[in-house]
Amino acid sequence: MSRLLSALRPRSSADAAGRPIRVDARTKRLTKRLQPGEIAVIDHADLDRVSAEALIACRPSAVVNAARSISGRYPNVGPQLLMEAGVPLLDAAGPEVMAIPEGTTARVVDSELRHGDTVLGSGTLLTSEAVEAAMTEARAGMSEQLELFATNTLEYMRRERDLLFDSVGIPDIRTRIEGRHALIVVRGYHYKEDLDILRGYIREYRPVLIGVDGGADALLEAKIAPHIIVGDMDSVSDAALKCGAELVVHAYRDGRAPGMERIEALGLQGVPFPAAGTSEDIAMLLADDKGAELIVAVGTHATLDEFLDKGRAGMSSTFLTRLRVGSKLVDAKGVSRLYRNSLSAVSVLVLLLVGLVALGTALWATEGGRAMLELVGARLDDVWAAVRGWWQ
Repeated sequence: MSRLLSALRPRSSADAAGRPIRVDARTKRLTKRLQPGEIAVIDHADLDRVSAEALIACRPSAVVNAARSISGRYPNVGPQLLMEAGVPLLDAAGPEVMAIPEGTTARVVDSELRHGDTVLGSGTLLTSEAVEAAMTEARAGMSEQLELFATNTLEYMRRERDLLFDSVGIPDIRTRIEGRHALIVVRGYHYKEDLDILRGYIREYRPVLIGVDGGADALLEAKIAPHIIVGDMDSVSDAALKCGAELVVHAYRDGRAPGMERIEALGLQGVPFPAAGTSEDIAMLLADDKGAELIVAVGTHATLDEFLDKGRAGMSSTFLTRLRVGSKLVDAKGVSRLYRNSLSAVSVLVLLLVGLVALGTALWATEGGRAMLELVGARLDDVWAAVRGWWQ
């Protein structure tokens, strides 16, 4: 045992036999400290799009998954994205890889994760062809997932009918939302692109900005300060929590709120919101109950694939929440198509010329205006003569 522990101790950066390993069962937590060139060791069944994109952004040399990246439950696109980005994925390496000390140097060789000659774990090194075959098989089983979706939806409706239909349990907050637009940001699908598109909308309409967990950091990265942060506070930075936003802590139905301990340790105060749904769901319910005129969603889940990416436990609550607030809920991409805050350069030039012609006509109609135009014309002639003389 002592020999094995000795072999697993981190070596210096000069060790060309491998790259440092970062280990975490929570992929979104791992990506906060994963550095370019390192090996990510995760335990993530059915690797979803958002997690894969976060991993790719860290530029790891390889990803080792203790679980199966494609279980066949539904056609999740995470592994395919890693293949397209050229990131090797060692799949189903087993739970023992999660016990590897972080910082251990290792390399992926064929179907094994090795530290020198020591095999730390083995699995299947996925190829693009294998991923495509698994995706095709998963698509064939979608009918079963639809049945589970319907079952979970009815169960959630039974448990949360008071919250969904009568707003029982929604807390009071300081931030005024009534009569305003609310922009809810989740660090999900294409959130960066959507936020960039909506900058003009935010400047003009000044909506209440609600960050859902890491969505608060997404707003701060875009140089926009959130008014409210909603979530269980497990994937939001301390800097975001301290930015001055009102904090609404997602709690379990029995009142337990682990996130409250974190914010109290930072010397902050929060409002608990007990609910069985997801944090993005309670953010929508909160905005709707407090009188938001329009709810614009960035990075949230909208399609069946996205619901399945979230997992069976969460997708039914999202579906019903969208039904509840559907009359005022708009996806960010829809707003970007409807809202145009800027004119093309040609349009601006045409408007400028039309305005100058209209102004000149109005001035020429009066004696004082004609005198001013003649004076301006004389000055322009002088400037033109000076420019010609300089040029020659």
